[in-house]
Amino acid sequence: MTAAEFQQIAHTLPVQAGIYKYFDAGGELLYIGKAKSLRKRISSYFVKHHDNFKTRKLVETIHHIEFTIVDSEQDAFLLENSLIKQFQPRFNINLKDDKTYPFIVIKHEPFSRVFLTRRIIKDGSEYLGPFTSVGRVREVLEVIRYNIPLRTCNLNLSPHNIQRGKFKVCLEYHLGNCKGPCEGLQTEEDYRDGLQQVKEILRGNLSPVLNIFRARMQEHAANMEFEKAEIQRKKIESLQAYQARSTIVSSRVGNLDVFTILSEGNFAYVNYLRVLNGTIADTKTVTLEKKLEESDEEVMQYAIAYLREAFNSLAREIVLPFEVAYPEEGVAVTIPKGGDKKKLLDLSTKNVNYFREELHKKKILHLEGKSDAERKKVLYQLQADLELSELPVHIECFDNSNFQGSYPVSACVVFKDGVASKKDYRHFNIKTVEGINDFASMTEVVFRRYSRLRNEQQPLPQLVVIDGGKGQLGAAMESIRKLDLIGSMTVVGLAKNEEEIFFPGDKESIKLPYDSESLKLIRRIRDEVHRFGITFHRQKRSKGTFKNELESIKGIGESTATQLLQAFRSVNKIKQLSMEELVKEVGQRKAELVWKHFHENGTEEA
Repeated sequence: MTAAEFQQIAHTLPVQAGIYKYFDAGGELLYIGKAKSLRKRISSYFVKHHDNFKTRKLVETIHHIEFTIVDSEQDAFLLENSLIKQFQPRFNINLKDDKTYPFIVIKHEPFSRVFLTRRIIKDGSEYLGPFTSVGRVREVLEVIRYNIPLRTCNLNLSPHNIQRGKFKVCLEYHLGNCKGPCEGLQTEEDYRDGLQQVKEILRGNLSPVLNIFRARMQEHAANMEFEKAEIQRKKIESLQAYQARSTIVSSRVGNLDVFTILSEGNFAYVNYLRVLNGTIADTKTVTLEKKLEESDEEVMQYAIAYLREAFNSLAREIVLPFEVAYPEEGVAVTIPKGGDKKKLLDLSTKNVNYFREELHKKKILHLEGKSDAERKKVLYQLQADLELSELPVHIECFDNSNFQGSYPVSACVVFKDGVASKKDYRHFNIKTVEGINDFASMTEVVFRRYSRLRNEQQPLPQLVVIDGGKGQLGAAMESIRKLDLIGSMTVVGLAKNEEEIFFPGDKESIKLPYDSESLKLIRRIRDEVHRFGITFHRQKRSKGTFKNELESIKGIGESTATQLLQAFRSVNKIKQLSMEELVKEVGQRKAELVWKHFHENGTEEA
């Protein structure tokens, strides 16, 4: 649908709140969105130019539009969320989380069993959770079984079967882990009291259970039943130890949902802390793929709705790092500046950062230590994914680096047979470019690298990766053309953050599968060139690159340059000092030399 075609129908769109659906010519559902005003929101797609490629692609693909009017923005939010889950359109945010979470079920049966399950059966049973780890569920069940005697057998304890004397107590009864309901030694009312205590523990509300155990302990002690009192005391200690392991904030906080977000290119990571009665009952971090340049607020809104529903949250307060329009009735949004809620927010931030770092490690493929067959398998996959004419046994990658707009350098790393060949690494001081010009710097270093390899009759790589988008790739190709090396090797650009791969002259990029071995290897090479480039830059600075700028001033020696840098930390700050400040530090004569160098000579470098 073109902008002109849209104008023909724009006046027919309602101004009320609702949801809208975009379809392609084949009737495939492309995108579902919500809006306060359907006409205003839908029009925004067709009346302006979109920098984001995927948004432009969506608009070009739209064939027809459908919409549903609802009573309020809240209803639009709820309907949009439900429809996205149901249809999963390819241009909507994609939640990369397909795990089935474990629950603790209280089975709908006489003398209900309590156990772990991943299947929810609508048979009247009560499901508590979900939990984010099986280990956590087993720990909770262990605490419950130690403190609350419940049956673990699969017997059908119907009143008829018990009255007939069909069953006999087992070893669990003699160990004190069960009160013997199978022989009628425990009433259903007493058993239900135990189940209520289980529910309180699972909700993080341990105070009622602890009070019951304390009362029993005091009663046994008053009756001189010291062994029974000791059993209750140990149960109290067990529950208190469990509470200490899970509680990190004051119980005054109550029930909260805490969310933080970390965005990185096309992906966002959202951490969720479920707080019950001041206790962190669960934590979960999910990965979401952004499809249409969604803002953090939009991603957060979607993640909140998903996670609150997945974890059956009834909390009436959400703690967030920034304001989000979350239109769920009766739910307050808090952005804390201090106190326990801010501590929880900081803890959530720590969790989301850790998740990102661990995920990043997994996304990088280290072939060092792998067999030749394993390395070759990845290289063949890379050859197929990029449609290379030769197996990329020799790969080189370039990256530019500068420090606060000064002292540009470039780095080149070399991988052979999928592993780093550090003896072939090269770094470059930029010689022909004045100031900071990444494109010109890339042109220079690529020319220097491959003119030297050609002159020395060294083998050329099969694949060259330029860390940057189309501009950096174009700059590199200038030198490849000058050297008449077109066709001698494949050169591609790797867009920063987006991890999209560009070939020279192509309008559209290639995006390798998120978890493919090919992309993991490219990430490994890209991260290595970053590391090598930054290390070189630090070495250069530590060896006195900045100091030499001062030492180049006639009459200023190493000791004076060191003195100034220790006092003012950078050449740029020294350049901005007044004459009086310089005199105070190094005296009249030297101060005049420094001041004249930076001001009368018009020097701009720092």
